Amino acid sequence: MLQQCPPARVDPAGLSAWVISDGTVGMEIQSLGLARAIGVEPVVKRVRPGLPWRVLPARAWVFPFLALGPGSDSLTPPWPDLVVGTGRIAAALSAAIRKASGGRTFSVQMQDPRLPPDRFDLIVVPEHDGYTAPNAVSTLGSMHRVTAERLDEVRATWAPRFAHLKRPLVMVIVGGSNRRYRLDVDAATELGRQLRPLADDHGLAVTPSRRTGKEQEAAIARALAGTDAYIWDGVSENPYLGLLSLADAIVVTPDSTNMATEALATGRPVHVVALPGRPGKFGEFHATLERRGYTRPFRGTIESWSYAPPDDTDRVAALVRARLAERLPPGP
Repeated sequence: MLQQCPPARVDPAGLSAWVISDGTVGMEIQSLGLARAIGVEPVVKRVRPGLPWRVLPARAWVFPFLALGPGSDSLTPPWPDLVVGTGRIAAALSAAIRKASGGRTFSVQMQDPRLPPDRFDLIVVPEHDGYTAPNAVSTLGSMHRVTAERLDEVRATWAPRFAHLKRPLVMVIVGGSNRRYRLDVDAATELGRQLRPLADDHGLAVTPSRRTGKEQEAAIARALAGTDAYIWDGVSENPYLGLLSLADAIVVTPDSTNMATEALATGRPVHVVALPGRPGKFGEFHATLERRGYTRPFRGTIESWSYAPPDDTDRVAALVRARLAERLPPGP
């Protein structure tokens, strides 16, 4: 496993870059977060594989470019200097781009590609996946877009909009059901019930996601009725980054490594909600966060502690810049 990050000696500003995305927001955010940390402004190539390709594993994509269905962005030369992708669909296409470029395109793949590792230049995987390869680097969580600088930029804009809420301000990030966790109406009601006592002496700002579900959102709203809690309506401007910049503490559901990792980028106390389900590797991820002092379980109260935010995105970005520098001719 690659672990060291040599000093970068390349200015990436002049490099061309693509992000390969299947349109899944959580995956695209990871790819964009890393690309921008590297220092490039990528072109996002959104792809929609047709049948049978979108249900087949990446290793079955014998001619990957022929798998693109209607509505896909074109993947044609000139090939970029850098391609970044997350997930199995991006893996098949990123590997194909690297091959088509004669190896000139530097390919970064996040998550287990389910393909031979030598088809990529760098593979970035969370340590709870247990993936190993000579060109793999492990991270605590996911790559993301949240930096101290970006939070500083948005704080002044959002502070007046939430000035009416009590301090300390607790941001509540609500995900939704997935293969591992269940956020049904009962679980949403229980979450609201746990949050309600906090409204006596805390400000509450709840941000549901597109996965939460209208019935679940309504259940949380009913449980918080009569309090001053703010609940984003999903229609007005998304306050997510603004609230991350303002929150004194964060409560997050456990169904997304992205949500937990971005919350930790604030350096604020992060409490993780318990949801019914079979956590699997998510459980290993959250156990690691708790064991290392990053998070604590949410039991209806807010505690105070401090930690240095994980620096995985910057660390991997520095490694990519260093690897790119090895390929490029020295500057003037």
